[in-house]
Amino acid sequence: MGKVISVKEAIMISAKLHEQNKTIVLAGGCFDILHLGHVEFLKKAKEKAAALFVLLESDEKVKQIKGENRPIHSQEERAKVLSALEMVDYVVLLPYFMANKDYDKLVISIKPDIIATTKADKYRKHKERQAKLLNAQVLDVIDRLPNKSTNLLAQRLSHEL
Repeated sequence: MGKVISVKEAIMISAKLHEQNKTIVLAGGCFDILHLGHVEFLKKAKEKAAALFVLLESDEKVKQIKGENRPIHSQEERAKVLSALEMVDYVVLLPYFMANKDYDKLVISIKPDIIATTKADKYRKHKERQAKLLNAQVLDVIDRLPNKSTNLLAQRLSHEL
């Protein structure tokens, strides 16, 4: 088993890590065009626990969140890039989740000690609600870096083509 895993594998691995009293930090996102903001976020998240699980959104979800021309890279390609980063222990391939209850069920099953986020994360309230269910901590591991977003990079690229 490599770094890129299924939801079922993530649940099994997290249970083993908990048996070993190892802490788990959970991060999630689209990670469509990896940039410095992503790398710094993941690096800081990993510093908080023994294992970093990255929940990677499906192509359908990225299209829903980011728009018709996204994702630029498939979930499989994004997973390969993320798994190449030394601070990432596991990349969890998410199926298309339509409802918050689906995310909640997964997060409760993994039982992270920490849910990593950036300051001003628009999904913070959702993450705080999940953390409360688990007695976990939501932690801002980084400020958003100015001018470092996938949306901005995609806009720049589309204007240059």
